[in-house]
Amino acid sequence: MTREEVFALLGALERGEIRAAAPDANGDWTANAAVKEGILAAFRLGVEETSEAGPFLFRDRDTLPPRRPLPEGVRVVPGGTALRRGAFLAKGVVVMPPAYVNVGAYVDEGSMIDSHALVGSCAQIGKRVHLSAAAQVGGVLEPVGAVPVVIEDEVFVGGGAGVYEGVCVKKRAVLAAGVILTASSVLFDLVNEKEHRSTPERPLVVPEGAVVVMGARPAPGAWGKSHGLSLAAPVIVKYRDAKTDARTVLESALR
Repeated sequence: MTREEVFALLGALERGEIRAAAPDANGDWTANAAVKEGILAAFRLGVEETSEAGPFLFRDRDTLPPRRPLPEGVRVVPGGTALRRGAFLAKGVVVMPPAYVNVGAYVDEGSMIDSHALVGSCAQIGKRVHLSAAAQVGGVLEPVGAVPVVIEDEVFVGGGAGVYEGVCVKKRAVLAAGVILTASSVLFDLVNEKEHRSTPERPLVVPEGAVVVMGARPAPGAWGKSHGLSLAAPVIVKYRDAKTDARTVLESALR
C-alpha cells in the first residue's frame, strides 16, 4: 500500500464510507481486515513529525495526526481532547475534555464521550451511547481478523468501566461504574441462571438490555476459602424493559 492509498483509506474512514467492522444479517460483527491492514500500513509508512497545540508538544507518525478540521456537527469541548486521523464521529456527538478517539474508531449519532474516556482503535460505538467519565473502550488492530470492541445503540457505560478484547455489548445494555469485561471474563446471569463466555469463534456478548454490576465469587481452593478471599465477577442483575431509562434501572439494581 502506498502513502496515497493510506490517505484515501483514512479519508473514507473519516467520512463513514467504510468501517473497521460491521454487523451481518444475524447481528454478528465481522472485522474488515483490509481496513486494519491499511491502518497498520499508515504506521509503517509514516515518518515521525513534531507538532504542537498551544503549550503542548507532540511527536507522531505524519500519516496519523489529530483530525483537522473537526467533523461537522460534532461538539468538542475545549480542554485537551484529541480525535485522531481516520476516526469517524457522526453529527450530534459530544466529546468532553480530556478524551481520546483513536484511528479507525466509529462513533454514531448522539453519543456522549465524557471526560477521560477512551475510544480505542477500530472500536465501534452506536447511536445515543453514553461513555461516562474514565470509561475505557479498548482498541484492537492485530490480528487483523479480530473483531474490535463493539458498543451497540443506547448502551450506558458507567464511570471507570472498561470493555476490552473484542467484547460486544448489545443494544440498551447498562454497565455499572467499575465493571470490567475482557475476552476471558465469565459473565454471570442471575436472571436466567446461566453463564456467558467467549469462544474461539465468538466474543463475549453482553445480552441486549442486560444490567451488569461488578460482584464477587469465592476464590477456589481451601486456602482461598480459609482466608475469605473472593474474585471480582461481572453479574447481570436484571434486564431493562422498553420504558426504563438506564439511570433509573441502574439505581434500582444497586439498591
